[in-house]
Amino acid sequence: MTESKPGEQAAAHSDADDERWFVINGRRWRRTDPSLPDDVASALRSHLGRGRSGVGSAKRAGDESAVTAARKRVGLAKHGLGERGDYWWERPVADRLVQAEQALHDLDALDG
Repeated sequence: MTESKPGEQAAAHSDADDERWFVINGRRWRRTDPSLPDDVASALRSHLGRGRSGVGSAKRAGDESAVTAARKRVGLAKHGLGERGDYWWERPVADRLVQAEQALHDLDALDG
């Protein structure tokens, strides 16, 4: 059995945290699920950007129903990316992919 040096466990824990979280201005944000296929993650990020833009536009216009619709798009995209809801690292990869694909389907349906 090898002895660990002081700080080794903390460094290993920090590496796992770095994969799961990032910090901006002292606030911790959940990272996107790294197991998502690039095309799915990219499409979800596109919807996320459109939703965020829509929230801002709707707020400036004073259109509360449009704000609600844009926030729904943001929420669906963030759930699909694994940034909201259950922690992605605690769920099987297959379940996470199903969730992402369902979110993308629901988001695409908003445009149809």
